[in-house]
Amino acid sequence: MTSMSARNRVLALFVFTLLLALALTACGEKAKTKVVIYTAKEPEEVTEYIAVAEQTLPDLELEVLRLSTGDLTARLLAEKDNPQADVIWGTAATSMIIFQNEGMLEPYAPDGLDRILPQFRDSEDPPYWVGVDAYITAFCINTEKTAEFSLPTPQTWEDLLDPVYQGHLVMPNPASSGTGFMFVASVLQGMGEDAGWQYLTDLDKNMAIYTKSGSKPCKMAAAGEYAIGISFAFKAVELIADGAPMVMALPEEGSGYEVEANALMKGSEVPDAAKEFLDWAISDEAMEMYAARFGVLAAPGFPVAEGMPADVADRLFAMNFQWSSDNRDAILDRWTNLYGAKTETE
Repeated sequence: MTSMSARNRVLALFVFTLLLALALTACGEKAKTKVVIYTAKEPEEVTEYIAVAEQTLPDLELEVLRLSTGDLTARLLAEKDNPQADVIWGTAATSMIIFQNEGMLEPYAPDGLDRILPQFRDSEDPPYWVGVDAYITAFCINTEKTAEFSLPTPQTWEDLLDPVYQGHLVMPNPASSGTGFMFVASVLQGMGEDAGWQYLTDLDKNMAIYTKSGSKPCKMAAAGEYAIGISFAFKAVELIADGAPMVMALPEEGSGYEVEANALMKGSEVPDAAKEFLDWAISDEAMEMYAARFGVLAAPGFPVAEGMPADVADRLFAMNFQWSSDNRDAILDRWTNLYGAKTETE
């Protein structure tokens, strides 16, 4: 009996010690706060950047949903009355203006805002959205395919209308891709609406397909599926560096561009944690990573990405994002009715 009692006391002491150790461990490990982030950044960017952010922000659990710009915009608008995201990161400024007008954003001035160039942020104080970089229109040209079909290298928007390119061009559908919408909006702004729509009709005659992704036309050109893809510059630079038989051309009229921006969602249940991420998203650490891919950043003083023209910031077409945002639905409806039948089905 005495022996059993002693064993019970030893067992009780062991259990108490184990529970105490577990409690002390739990106290020593601060629970992480989950931040839900919606983004239109490319998948490889998300993988690279979020890994670094999680190291710098160990108290946050970063859960990311990545969709193409059009799909992400539609999802956020559908969730307007029951928002699921805490932060929007790296998404087109034209979409941000829509969210702002719909009352979906909470103004916030992240740490380091003073160094962000005025054209890369909302004009309100504090701003509803803050940009980090800009992606720009580029022609991705497969040199093997152009040689095979004796195709000249296009240097201007107008060059793409040459009948010699019929069936050799591919570009993104603007309804799903921010890159596609950027190109269409730049054409309409640069040429005027009547001439711009006529240009898009003439361009459609040479277009093989419209892709759902903004980077896919460049990837298809790199793979030799088509001779020329209208896409964005950093994807062209990346694929050329990887050995693709390709050159990049920026249209001589100027490259259309779109600002990728961040914002705090109204109604976030973890606003302080969300603000921590937004602070990081315009930090030097983040900007240095953006700079490795983009030629144009929201903050000055960072080197131009390798493979980009040194004067890339001076080769941009002047874009009116407010006009693009205000006219987005009408443009997409008309474009889809006129040309959407050629969109890829996969």
